[in-house]
Amino acid sequence: MLLGLVVGPLLGRSAQPLGELGGLVIQLIKTVATPLLFLAIISAVLKTEVSWRQGGRLIVFAVLNTCIALAIGMTLSNTLQPGRHMNLPTSDATRAAAVTYADKKVDLLETLSGYVPKDWVSPFLNNLIIPIIVLALMLGFALRAVRAEQQAQGSAAYKVIEDSIATFLRVMEVILIWVIRLIPLAVFGVVAKTIGQYGYAPLKGLAAYVGVGLLGLALHVLLTYQAWIRFYVGMKLSRFWRAAREPVALALGTNSSLATLPVTLRALDDLGVSKSASAMGACVGTNLNNDGIVLYEGMAVLFVAQACGIELSVGEQLLAAGTALIAAMGVAGVPEAGFISLALVLSTVGLPLELLPLLLTVDWIIARARSVTNALSDMVLSILIDRSGVPAAAPKPR
Repeated sequence: MLLGLVVGPLLGRSAQPLGELGGLVIQLIKTVATPLLFLAIISAVLKTEVSWRQGGRLIVFAVLNTCIALAIGMTLSNTLQPGRHMNLPTSDATRAAAVTYADKKVDLLETLSGYVPKDWVSPFLNNLIIPIIVLALMLGFALRAVRAEQQAQGSAAYKVIEDSIATFLRVMEVILIWVIRLIPLAVFGVVAKTIGQYGYAPLKGLAAYVGVGLLGLALHVLLTYQAWIRFYVGMKLSRFWRAAREPVALALGTNSSLATLPVTLRALDDLGVSKSASAMGACVGTNLNNDGIVLYEGMAVLFVAQACGIELSVGEQLLAAGTALIAAMGVAGVPEAGFISLALVLSTVGLPLELLPLLLTVDWIIARARSVTNALSDMVLSILIDRSGVPAAAPKPR
């Protein structure tokens, strides 16, 4: 990153091709991470007992954390008013870019219907994570039912499929590790391209936007997550952060919580979290607890309204909050997903889209903080599911 900050200004717009390095590596990560997630869920369903109680705990903790994140983002924007420090750009290029998103809406029924897979191929071609999770759960539980039938009949044919799934899962993990080794090169290219194309001026004009966004994400991590870990779970914070160090570093570098999944699962193993809880929190729940995206959207929606001089009532803010929750549910852990989702939210609530191109110039900073928050959210959710399923210890006899 530091080298990119130096090379970018030296090359200027000639650094544009370097940005392709990041795109190529991210594309490889997405290509490997999607089947990895699919196989990881099937393997977890086959090897562990995932009860309905765990599913209920997943929903409760995920929704609670998401609502807290949204409240933090919107409270900071209402209190600090970062949008008041920014002049709305009125260039033709800005208006033309805004028109691209003008007709996009978040339709609740359409969104829910999009979660139902139409076939076995499209979800993988289009990286539709929730349909892939649905397919993995269907296949996993069906294989468990077939296994029970064959065991009752004295047959062991199911072991061939179980061993094959475990082998293919390990193959995808190895390939992803190879791709991850290219991440430093990709980070250099993306930073050099961004600084070379836009310079440092956008950082000055959007200092309030970036500062409030990073502040909100930091507060959620340091207050919400640490409170859960320390007071509800009873785990030492130093132990948690030692295990979380590698997932945090990888999420920061790849800008993707989904690409961090194998490292996240390994960190949870180091913390002694059960396999079933890790599968529910980090694999199944990865698209239900996008705290970083939801917090960012709640902050950014109000930022845009303030910059445009638009006063939103409490009801309108609640509408924007609900829209952000819906839009973030199906967002995969890939770069810029939060920004695309923000465009849909702004269009749905009727706010101007003129600021979007300008916000994109510094989104590479906030996006990495969003990914780190989402990766930590996966870890915390898994720990909460595991902890809430542990019965209280019996009192020792005197």
